[in-house]
Amino acid sequence: MTPKRTRRARAARSSRRSSKPRRYLVCRASEVPPGTSLKFILPIDGFDEECFLVNCDGEYHAYVNRCCHIPIAMDWIDNQFFTADGRYLLCQTHNACYLPRTGECIFGPPGTPGKALAKVPLEQSDGTIYASPRSVQQP
Repeated sequence: MTPKRTRRARAARSSRRSSKPRRYLVCRASEVPPGTSLKFILPIDGFDEECFLVNCDGEYHAYVNRCCHIPIAMDWIDNQFFTADGRYLLCQTHNACYLPRTGECIFGPPGTPGKALAKVPLEQSDGTIYASPRSVQQP
């Protein structure tokens, strides 16, 4: 079993004048090799939401950790989001499969295919990954 890897995103201020952070530090890109994931907590609309970052062939994508079928965490086994072959993200409770680059559900319980995970916008700077809670794209 893998160790629990959940991080609380730390506020990174864009300017000294701003009292509210515009983006949150998630991790160094080197901490999440291809085919792996990292969970983190991000404040969204006043609530701490569990999110996860995936590295799909060197591209980083992040989503709120909530299945589209029934709003529960997708990783029944902590921090395991990829299918065994590494091609899709999997809700281990409902067996819904999502495309890692878009979060779109391509297979799952009735009514789920075609829906998408809530995408968390990311920024990269100097090998560091940041998340922006202000523009989380709700499905």
